[in-house]
Amino acid sequence: MEGGSRRRVVAVGAGLAGLGAAQWLRGHGSLRLLEAEGRAGGRVCTRPFASGLAEIGAHWIHGPSPGNPVFRLATRYGLLGPEAAREENQRVEAGGHPPLPSVTYGSSGRVLSPQAVSEAHDLFDTLLASARTFQGAEESLAHSVGQYLRAEIAQRVSASGADEDAQRLQLAILAACLKLECCISGTHSMDLVALEPFGEYVSLPGLDCTFPGGYSSLPDHMLSALPDGTVLLNKAVRTIRWRGSFHEEGDEARDFPVRVECEDGDAFLADHIIVTVPLGFLKERHQDFFQPPLPERKAEAIRRLGFGTNNKIFLEFERPFWEPQQQLLEVVWEDESPLEEPSADLEANWFKKLIGFVVLQPPEQHGHVLCGFIAGKESEYMETLSDAEVLGTMTHVLRMLTGNQRLPAPRSVLRSRWHSAPYTRGSYSYVAIGSSGDDIDVLAQPLPEDPEDPRVIAFGPGDAAAMGEQEPPGMGTDRQGWEQAAPGLEEHREVAFPTPAPFRGHRCSAHQPIPLGSSP
Repeated sequence: MEGGSRRRVVAVGAGLAGLGAAQWLRGHGSLRLLEAEGRAGGRVCTRPFASGLAEIGAHWIHGPSPGNPVFRLATRYGLLGPEAAREENQRVEAGGHPPLPSVTYGSSGRVLSPQAVSEAHDLFDTLLASARTFQGAEESLAHSVGQYLRAEIAQRVSASGADEDAQRLQLAILAACLKLECCISGTHSMDLVALEPFGEYVSLPGLDCTFPGGYSSLPDHMLSALPDGTVLLNKAVRTIRWRGSFHEEGDEARDFPVRVECEDGDAFLADHIIVTVPLGFLKERHQDFFQPPLPERKAEAIRRLGFGTNNKIFLEFERPFWEPQQQLLEVVWEDESPLEEPSADLEANWFKKLIGFVVLQPPEQHGHVLCGFIAGKESEYMETLSDAEVLGTMTHVLRMLTGNQRLPAPRSVLRSRWHSAPYTRGSYSYVAIGSSGDDIDVLAQPLPEDPEDPRVIAFGPGDAAAMGEQEPPGMGTDRQGWEQAAPGLEEHREVAFPTPAPFRGHRCSAHQPIPLGSSP
């Protein structure tokens, strides 16, 4: 291994967090970044589709403004369009849900009343805002966000004085709103999301923006800025042995506390290691991934924090059936209500978790493409189906929604499969019932926990640590995200876990605020 007597650092995972660590730690010693996949970027993944590009993972920069490190880095590289650079767009308080010109289809094959849709959305937004006011409360009315919202919905709708049909439609629209929030929070159900810490996340200002050349242009630029040989692809790590005493053959004088063993038989000795793997991977593998095992309080934090799946389904059409001004096609199943338990029959009803479709813009670049979003167990079931089955189901759904049984089938389909990905095992994380912001801080702490112990592991915010970020790739891309990592190296501890990045913007609590991540 190269490096001589210089400190050797190994980072695991070449998502934005790992690439950001590599950028920030240049000059601290000899650095190697090990990536299990054949590409860098993690859950930033742009692929060709139709006549343009499809973002399989992260889609937008949410809150593109100077307080967002992803936005700053993308701006520095010149990767964003002119709209994102406009100061007035950076100051817009969109609240995480920038409005798009939309049409809402009901399952009866009709377009729903814009007024009814708007009123239900306004009610849901009001209730969601009130759900964020319990932060720090010793007692709350409910344990989960879903439980609280359902109780409030039942009270508000029954007190509205509307007739039975109007109430039934309002409940159906509110059920669709809950599905959207599942996508945003990265969970199967809002019943799994803890109420008290829900208010720790606030949105940064700025209108959501995309990358004209694809989101992958960001990790590509970060990768190109690193010295050749820093990043090793297709180098999956099997075991991290820490708190050891390892020596290179022929050199018994130098002692290394960390040995990283890869699935292909290669091994790397290091003074320090930074781990930026997804929380989903840690949940499945942490028991045998670290030897000795992680301290119980850190293992408990991994178990308590939530990690869910959000997937996309891209559909290409020869001609659009939507109007040119429409950028969002919302879906409401008119027989559903948030006050009733959803069907557990995934095979028969998985597609009902679909919240709708975003129209990829501009069509001159992308072609006529819809991007559907679906979260939770239904999303994971979708991954088990063939492309032909998914395309057939989507054709059936769109014909039902539009009332046009002759609607041409999509020409092609492309979808993500984040739960099936062995080194990801899902999309992003959330604060689940039984967990709190304290678990995020515990997970972010370097090891060993004794600062006098001269060895180190660090957990990077690749969501490995990445709590609360709706798309883990958004953090760790500049110095701000790694200010806690470098001190760990200077203290000569062994395993560093830099602080994770939240999705909604800044994590505002007694815990240290952290820069925004980005979301699919």
